[in-house]
Amino acid sequence: MSQSRTTAGSAMKTSFGFADVGEGEKQGRVNDVFHKVAQRYDVMNDLMSAGMHRVWKDAMVTSLNPPKRGRWRSLDVAGGTGDIAFRIVEASRRNADVTVLDINGSMLEVGRDRAVKRGIADNLTFVEANAEDLPFEDNSFDAYTIAFGIRNVPDIPKALGEAWRVLKRGGRFLCLEFSEVDAPLLETIYEKWSFNAIPRIGQMVTGDGEPYRYLVESIAKFPNQENFAQMIRNAGFGRVTYTNYTGGIAALHSGWKL
Repeated sequence: MSQSRTTAGSAMKTSFGFADVGEGEKQGRVNDVFHKVAQRYDVMNDLMSAGMHRVWKDAMVTSLNPPKRGRWRSLDVAGGTGDIAFRIVEASRRNADVTVLDINGSMLEVGRDRAVKRGIADNLTFVEANAEDLPFEDNSFDAYTIAFGIRNVPDIPKALGEAWRVLKRGGRFLCLEFSEVDAPLLETIYEKWSFNAIPRIGQMVTGDGEPYRYLVESIAKFPNQENFAQMIRNAGFGRVTYTNYTGGIAALHSGWKL
């Protein structure tokens, strides 16, 4: 997969999977993908990660370690169905206030319904908006999280700049994303699974394999760990690190607004 990867997030702006699209076209196409998969979002992530996304998300929130007392605000971007936000609320013993932001209304609708069923709606605010143009004041949040969403943002450097802007001094940025596998045998197995099995299973489970084909291709195009870490530094963050999960199938990137 590494031969397909871009070395800078700016190249993702006109990349819809392996297809090149015109300036401004990607967002609409991505929106259509997530309208189609919103009701089967957990199934989608289970297919993409063989169920490991649940473990990785738990690890992400453990790393965030939200405080269990005091006023603390977190922003979860591209998190419409609430997977990360719910974990943060529970990890804080329902102390944290989490704003869930997504550009896709279908995903947010799923998240709202799930929050009510879990009895944690009072800790959550759902906002439909663009990661590239956040509707919040400077220095508003203690933490910014985004899980498996940054590669779907057309202008990634702009989104990272917005993340830095809305965080308070001392605030933390955490991004969980599929990345470059660092073991040749695992990479071969994962590549065959991704390109051959996932779209076919997606077709059988949801009746439409094309959204899954895009998602697999978008993973293959996304910058590797080192290149994405540099993009985070370029946005102004300090103490930038990353941790590979499951041989680099996913990686958790961390940065601080110092």
